[in-house]
Amino acid sequence: MAPPTASPGSQLRQLVYYNLDNNLLKNALFLAQRLVAYESRSAEAAFLLAHCQFQCGYTKASWDTSRPYAIKGTHLGCAYVFAQACLELGRYIDGNQALEKSRPLWQGRNTLTQHNETRRQHLPDAAAVLCLAGKLWKGHKNMEKAVDCWVNSLRLNPFMWDAYTLLVESGAKVNVPAIYRLNPDMVNMVHAQYAANEKLQERPTQYASIPQQPPSHPSMPDPFMSTQKTNGHPNALFEKLNNSKINISAANNIHDDELMPTPSTMVDEDSMMQNVNGNARYEAPPAPLRKARSIQDVQPDPSTRLKSTSTRLKSRLKPTSEEPHHEPPPPGPPSKRTVSGAVAPSQLSEPVRRTTRSQTSRPPSATSTNKMSSLANSLGLRQERDIKKAKAPAVKPRTATTATVGRAVSGNRMKTAPSAEPPDAESRENRAPSVPFLPAMLEQPPPQQENRAEKDLEGFRTILDLFNRLATAHCSLSHFECHIAIQTYNSLPSAQRETSYVLSQIARAYNEMSQHAEAEKYFIRVRQTAPSRLEDMEIYSTVLYQLKSEIELAYLAHELVEVERNSPQTWIAIGNSFSLQREHEQALKCFRRATQLDPSFAYGFTLQGHEYIENEEFAKALEAYRCAIAADNRHYNAWYGLGKVYTKLGKYSVAESHYRTAASINPSNAVLTCAIGTVVEKTKPLDQALKFYDRACRLAPKNALSRFKKARCLMGLGRPEEALSELEVLKEIAPDEANVWFLSGRLCKMLGRKTEAVRAFTVALNLDPKAAQYIKDAMESLDDEEDIPDADGDEDMD
Repeated sequence: MAPPTASPGSQLRQLVYYNLDNNLLKNALFLAQRLVAYESRSAEAAFLLAHCQFQCGYTKASWDTSRPYAIKGTHLGCAYVFAQACLELGRYIDGNQALEKSRPLWQGRNTLTQHNETRRQHLPDAAAVLCLAGKLWKGHKNMEKAVDCWVNSLRLNPFMWDAYTLLVESGAKVNVPAIYRLNPDMVNMVHAQYAANEKLQERPTQYASIPQQPPSHPSMPDPFMSTQKTNGHPNALFEKLNNSKINISAANNIHDDELMPTPSTMVDEDSMMQNVNGNARYEAPPAPLRKARSIQDVQPDPSTRLKSTSTRLKSRLKPTSEEPHHEPPPPGPPSKRTVSGAVAPSQLSEPVRRTTRSQTSRPPSATSTNKMSSLANSLGLRQERDIKKAKAPAVKPRTATTATVGRAVSGNRMKTAPSAEPPDAESRENRAPSVPFLPAMLEQPPPQQENRAEKDLEGFRTILDLFNRLATAHCSLSHFECHIAIQTYNSLPSAQRETSYVLSQIARAYNEMSQHAEAEKYFIRVRQTAPSRLEDMEIYSTVLYQLKSEIELAYLAHELVEVERNSPQTWIAIGNSFSLQREHEQALKCFRRATQLDPSFAYGFTLQGHEYIENEEFAKALEAYRCAIAADNRHYNAWYGLGKVYTKLGKYSVAESHYRTAASINPSNAVLTCAIGTVVEKTKPLDQALKFYDRACRLAPKNALSRFKKARCLMGLGRPEEALSELEVLKEIAPDEANVWFLSGRLCKMLGRKTEAVRAFTVALNLDPKAAQYIKDAMESLDDEEDIPDADGDEDMD
């Protein structure tokens, strides 16, 4: 009987995966549309089409395609793509409801070690689903549930960096060493992976072999097992096959790849592709050689013979119930595909991959029980269909040879000489016993496999150590512990430390500490390492703005336009360049364009608020800052902006509240602490304001504004000597600041040092000719008694 031909749907499915793997998205989309035309009621076909649409950027189309199956929770892929589309479209509740309905399909699923150059998992595991669910809850402003999802995602997969960064940026306290350590589950997954790889390597030449080592942890799922769920214990499938719990140790080691396949809606989730060396490893093996016999010798029903051999094997394993037990065939392994996209069947009787039940279901054999035929098949024996296919070569002997398998107790495999005898009872009895020695074989894994597993585990330890440092530094930076973050980043290996990501993070840390010159040095190295990098370039442009570097800022803006014109970072750099040139209207247009490109870009709204303050449009400034807080409620710059607006409006108590909120988010920021001192100075005694100025100077010893306000506060408290000592330090920090010299002259006047006062007033006059009249009045009144300055005086340094 000729083998069944592949359906158009099966071939189209392979072509879709081929184009997806080669990033030919338009081709994949076109083919997925043809597939849905053939299989209009297939959830898997709908998933492939929705996936291709989402990858091509057709978010609403993917939402429409995946919705019918997603809202029912019947297909994990559809639910996942639907939730991704909901995240883009802002329909957060719908996305979370779809993921929750499909929970039985992804809960307990972990495919961490099942992705490599030749293997793919097309459906997400629990860690990926939980990370996406957390983003949806964040969009819905339910941070408590979002944090729970990200925590659970990291427990399953510590390398889910997206979940980690979102978790720490939400303000949660994280025990980093507890996340990035080698746990028993990871060890067991690595060993299980090599045990499964051993099976795949032996299949081409030793189809009758039995795998050497099962996973050491009984509760850990084999990452290469079929994703079909069984009821109860993972070994329940084999209990059904043997109708007994006695044969579990032997049944666990049967090739699950070689069992009779059953229909599965998730058959395409796991794809195995051929190695690029052209080694055809997954072709079905040829039938065993047979003696040339007459037609009369071939006439008896082969199912009778299969039944006798299966019974013998069953008795050699362990006696079980003799009653025929008609169970549905066990779930087959995920279909495999080569690099070319062709289907590689796992056994002779298995057709090309199919999805629907009508394509894959087969009637059970009427001459032997299902459980014994499946067991015989898994041990390399021929089923009825295979024997019927082999009848033709029985008259004309084949010239090809196949190797039988010899087993030693140690588990080593060796090829024996090919035999031309038929695989009857006598020849099988003469083989080296395999099944009775199975427990002894599985006591220890082969040394080579164990060495490779240990190498992989050592690699995991290295990666975990790297992630531990990166995560610690990122957590410190997110909580504005900038000194710790810089030290941790500098402790990385040089290869990692010189990457654009690490250099950019160090630059951000220096910027948070108001050390803009140091931040600029690291951003220059970032641009040299990755000239096309856009991330954090808005921070670089702000650093150049603070340094008043007009030329460098304009050059950066032009370079970013060449890299990507339609990115928010580009328009922030252009806007900062205009703002530095006092063109506030042009700057506002640029900042608005940045928030149009990315409505969640909180920094763009904050800069709009700053420009509105420069134009004295306080109502619009308040609206812009509130939009920034709506996008990110931990964006302390926006809280500071609100406080600044209310300070301008004279509402000091409201301003103080907003300043304190900003300081609670970033307690190490000297500017925020100084701002609190400013409003306290206007509403409360000066000694309370002095405490905040003193704390700000300790946080940032080189911050000119904090030290200036501290000196002025000391002067107001009648402590001119202490104030003058603060100004001496400030002259080294900001020698060209006219206000510093003018206040120094007033302090010298209070102390009766007229010569020093005149020199200080003269320097101030040279630095700021516009204030000539004000400075001359102070010089002419040297003989008058100096008044204590009020809280509103000398605000120019703000």
